[in-house]
Amino acid sequence: MTNFVETLSMNTITKLFATLGRLVAVALLFVSATAFVWQGAFFSNTAAVAAPGNPVLAATTDAGDKVQRENKGFVRDTAEKVKETASKNASRVERAAGDDGGVVERKAQRDAARIQQRADEDADRTQKAIDNNVNAIERTVDNIKDAFTK
Repeated sequence: MTNFVETLSMNTITKLFATLGRLVAVALLFVSATAFVWQGAFFSNTAAVAAPGNPVLAATTDAGDKVQRENKGFVRDTAEKVKETASKNASRVERAAGDDGGVVERKAQRDAARIQQRADEDADRTQKAIDNNVNAIERTVDNIKDAFTK
C-alpha cells in the first residue's frame, strides 16, 4: 500500500512539473511575440535612413583626414613618450650604478637605444596601418557614393 501512495505522489509531482514547464514555455513564447511586435511597431524610426541630399560626416574626406591627423599625432606622441621613458630609465641606471657599473651602464644604454629604435619602427608601422585603413575606408565610401549616384 505504501508503494502505491509513493508512486501516486511521484506521478502527481511529475505531472505538476510537466504542466508548469508547458506554462513557462507558453509564457516565454507570448513574451517573445509581444517583444517582436512591440519592436516593429514603435521603433520604426526612418530618420536614420541615408538620404542622398544629406552629407554624412563619415562620408566626407575632411573627416577622414581629421581622423588620420589625430591618430598619427597620438602615435607620434606615444612614441616620443616611450623614447623619453627609455632615456630616463637609462640615466637612472647610470646614476644608480655609479663608477663601477660599466657593464650595467652599457647594457642600459643598449636597451634604451633598442627601445627608442623599436618605438620609431612601431610608430612608423602604426602610421602606415592608419594610412591604409583610412584609405580603405575612403575608397569604400567613394564606392558607395558612386553606387548611389548611378
